[in-house]
Amino acid sequence: MAGPDVTETAAHQPVAVVDTSLIRGLDAIGTGAYVVDEEGRILAVNTRARDLLARAAEDLLGHDAHDLLHRDAHGQPLPRSRCRMRQAFHAGRTAQAEEDYFARGDGSLLPIAWLLTPYDIGDDTAGTLVLFHTVGHTPETGRRPESAAGPSRELERLALLAEATTRLTSTLDDDEALERLVSLVVPRLADWAIVDLITEHDEVWRTAVVHAEGGALVRRDDLQGPMPPVPEESPMPLSRALRGVASTVAGPGTYQREPDSGIAVEQRRLFDATSMHSAAIAPIRSTRAVLGALTLGRAEDPVAFTSADLPLVEDIARRAGLALDNARLYQRQRKVAETMQNHLLPQMPGVPGLQMTVRYLPAPDASQVGGDWYDAFPLSDGSTALAVGDVVGHDLEAAAGMAQVRNMLRAYAWSQHEPPSRIVTRLDEALQHITDVDMATMIFARIEAADDGRWRLSWTNAGHPPPLLISRDGLARYLTDGHGIVLGTGADHAPRPDATTLLPPGCTLVLYTDGLVEAPGRSLDEGLNRLRRHAAALAHRPLSSFTDHLLGRVRPADNEDDVALLALRTPAPKTSAAGP
Repeated sequence: MAGPDVTETAAHQPVAVVDTSLIRGLDAIGTGAYVVDEEGRILAVNTRARDLLARAAEDLLGHDAHDLLHRDAHGQPLPRSRCRMRQAFHAGRTAQAEEDYFARGDGSLLPIAWLLTPYDIGDDTAGTLVLFHTVGHTPETGRRPESAAGPSRELERLALLAEATTRLTSTLDDDEALERLVSLVVPRLADWAIVDLITEHDEVWRTAVVHAEGGALVRRDDLQGPMPPVPEESPMPLSRALRGVASTVAGPGTYQREPDSGIAVEQRRLFDATSMHSAAIAPIRSTRAVLGALTLGRAEDPVAFTSADLPLVEDIARRAGLALDNARLYQRQRKVAETMQNHLLPQMPGVPGLQMTVRYLPAPDASQVGGDWYDAFPLSDGSTALAVGDVVGHDLEAAAGMAQVRNMLRAYAWSQHEPPSRIVTRLDEALQHITDVDMATMIFARIEAADDGRWRLSWTNAGHPPPLLISRDGLARYLTDGHGIVLGTGADHAPRPDATTLLPPGCTLVLYTDGLVEAPGRSLDEGLNRLRRHAAALAHRPLSSFTDHLLGRVRPADNEDDVALLALRTPAPKTSAAGP
């Protein structure tokens, strides 16, 4: 797997480049904020922090925050052994202080209050978030620009909102977004978290009921499931939230009166089952619609929610709504792209005596269709054509180009009784004049029964990864012959080569695209060797099982490409019955 991108700092120390969602999260905070990596170097800083410190971004990023900023009351560098922030950083714990000093870019001192907390910056990378604001008199104005009232509470609120922004907006999976939402608020704000979502069919589904128990989050599956419809006029808190009307503080007594709807009955059941004595309920909204409601409840915590807590709950629910809306839009795009790609790819023909199976796996970012494809079709002389290819690109243009290439190949292969090399040469010449395809790779082959009961494979390779042949005994080798240049170069070149081999009984042939063997930070040889080893180990499995397990084992976890694969198996050798 490739390591993170790096940028060179002023001190020539490589620093990981963080996701843009972290930058957006910091800029949404109304106080100074920056994030450091595990070495204490500044990864990201918001505009407010740059203004307070009178420093440009390039004067902060990549520098050790302690050496650059931390000072004592006299403006002298603060020894690390005496720095409370540094001690909390190394201990990996949340800490805060009401008065410390930062060095500004103009040489003056900035009195600050700060809060420091561990911070997940994505991709399992640990960081630390520092929030700070001025206290006392500032060098610029000689007055207090920010209220010192409740600084600790305000910094904690801002830290939570920053983490919510970063974590919720950095996933496009709605289930993952809900998991992150729950882990953010439980047990930090509540003992219980309940999420009710409105489906695309305007039905309400209680998607999550989670309780903090013994340091772990426990789901109450018995309290989850479908909910009654949202009443149009009910004044009850959850009904109002699901209509997007308002946030409300509620308690068990709220639902002890005669229920006015089925949702009220379910809410009474929820309070009884969870023993919550107080709850804050807020709508989960996107920019376009109400998506559901978030309920935070307290049972073990004796402090009841008040109306002063609602703005924070609303802010978190709003961020959750944006994350869920983005995830739903992405999933819809993904479904459309997959459906389009599957309709562009053909059904496999039945060939007596041969087993054949195909697979297409979209890229992780499958909101775009790709140019990977497979094909198999009968030829006019009774043989069967096989093809796997890759048109450069990951967009509608690549998908359209893929369809053009495949259809033209079919026409040439059916009408021209020529070796594979000549068919591909004709295709290459035509691509430059009647398509918009810039470049493509492919393997085109024909397979036919030989006189001795075996199967003959003839092929040509236009810049594509080589076919893999696995014997029934697990011997695996690449068919490296017949290799020529890619399609679409427009350059004069030597005639394309052909290659021919007899396939042994019971063998498996695998044609695939490069997404199966290529990954950032790994050489092609490593990917090919990995494919060969796993294919050999799986040779005894039925063909469909062989294909699925091979994809599961070999496809890189950090794969950024789609994968097309065609596998076929020749008949096993016939065994004669034992004599008398």
